[in-house]
Amino acid sequence: MLKKALLLACTVLMLDNAMQAQTTYLQLGHVDYETLDRLETRSGKLSDDLFLATKPVSRKSLVKFLTETRGDARYIGLSEIDRYNIAHITSVSGEWAEESAGAFSSKRPIFNTFYKTQPDFLYVNNDKLFLSFNPVISAIGVKEQNNPDNLLFSSSRGIEARGRLLDKVGFYTFFTDNQEQVPLHVGKWSDSFQAVPGADYYKITGPNSYDYLQARGYIDFAVVKDHINVTFGYDKHFIGDGMRSLFLSDFNAGATFLRLNTKVWKLNYQNLYLELRPQYSRGPDTRLARKYATMHHLSINALNWLNIGIFEAVVFNRKDRFEFGYMNPIILYRQTERMMGSPDNVVIGLNFKAIALKHLQFYGQFILDEFTFSELTGGNGYWANKFGVQVGGKYFDAFTVKNLDLQGEINLVRPYMYSHYDSYANYSHYNQPLAHPLGSGFFELLGAIRYQPVKNLFISAKAMYYQQSTDTGGINYGGNIFRDYTSRAGNYGVSLINGVRSQCALANLNLSYELKENLFIDAGATYRKKVYDNAVFPAEDALWFTGGLRLNIVPRNYDFF
Repeated sequence: MLKKALLLACTVLMLDNAMQAQTTYLQLGHVDYETLDRLETRSGKLSDDLFLATKPVSRKSLVKFLTETRGDARYIGLSEIDRYNIAHITSVSGEWAEESAGAFSSKRPIFNTFYKTQPDFLYVNNDKLFLSFNPVISAIGVKEQNNPDNLLFSSSRGIEARGRLLDKVGFYTFFTDNQEQVPLHVGKWSDSFQAVPGADYYKITGPNSYDYLQARGYIDFAVVKDHINVTFGYDKHFIGDGMRSLFLSDFNAGATFLRLNTKVWKLNYQNLYLELRPQYSRGPDTRLARKYATMHHLSINALNWLNIGIFEAVVFNRKDRFEFGYMNPIILYRQTERMMGSPDNVVIGLNFKAIALKHLQFYGQFILDEFTFSELTGGNGYWANKFGVQVGGKYFDAFTVKNLDLQGEINLVRPYMYSHYDSYANYSHYNQPLAHPLGSGFFELLGAIRYQPVKNLFISAKAMYYQQSTDTGGINYGGNIFRDYTSRAGNYGVSLINGVRSQCALANLNLSYELKENLFIDAGATYRKKVYDNAVFPAEDALWFTGGLRLNIVPRNYDFF
């Protein structure tokens, strides 16, 4: 029902002759996001084009930003590597660059047809058609200590294409066939939650081994040139400036969506309408049930150095139909929910980003499910005081070392946050959290170092430590968002870490070298240890090494939890 309604709406809008200036979007997880974030802070002012808190970002917007930044490179004090990155990113999205600064031409195209431009296997750009077509390949080996499998191997094969037709409709498609063998802790999580992180439907092919398809695609067009874009498709989204998001993350599977993005003056307003899959138990092939979500995010560059955002989301269950009351793009959903008898799950949030001294960035999020003010101030640990907080900071060109960037982040989420009495209305999709991978009832510290010493080498290190509530004896202590919160242990005395405490520490080092445009060699090492109070469950102690090759695909990480 939702797909038909959305497709009809898109078709009607596409017939409007005013449509023009459509765009496509930078793939989530791409290293270029770190470069864009870095350059914006180094410029000393927030961009009214990028609005990096809502991802994916328009290629048209990022090229415009990079073109302006390149002109100010000397004033900003950018390094030679920064200038190289600007030229490189602009080349990959060359359809939006000035003619003289478009995609770099190859010195030796194959058969004078393929790789005529450096980034693209097939590249067409004329008045009627722009097309960029590329193969997608990855081959990753993982050697994990104490894993009975001698060597874990994962591979992906597929295609990626983006383009525009008659300068009116933009389109994107990505498709891969994937076979994946995962480290032990990821396999344990997958068995427990009956999901593969980031994937939808999958097959189990062996112990900790999975086979699945990844398909994403959308069409995009401008209803009002340079101001309102409508996008319809199947993909992921991310809202926030941190390594994690308490609003919406790309940890989970893709979803059918309709997105309206309005950009006016210093404002960016995004409406997301989503068709999701409620939690389910795997079994014979069958038609899965559906649930729905609507999300609003309003962002404003209140000052040249300060961005403030407001977020609102509702997740609801209706039998194969969208609740039209939630299609209103400007109303507060808490009021609509109460009008309907409060059957749904509404959350609201605030976020901010501030830059200082052209080297520092501070950011944060606050999300609220529900609370009772008298109980919040009473200090009794009332279960329904459900909220989450994120605070983080970034330091670019740290300690005067060019292209050395540091980041630190704190996340905490109260027990029972994101859960609901109706399992269909919890904040999840395809048996995966919509926001933070840990779900709820946790405290987390994150740190990251990123360094680009030469133009083609990317070095990153990450450390993570968290504590989380763990269910025991069949009692719901609030760490698992998929459990009905009416099964809670009690109404009072609910602390941040409720029930048995688990503690996990993880550290990794990764190196990526770009052999040619979008072709990377990767190598890395990760250590992880998880323990439980009083050894209620066995400790997990793991060390693994990774190495591989990838073309036109972002790296696969296993440091979610």
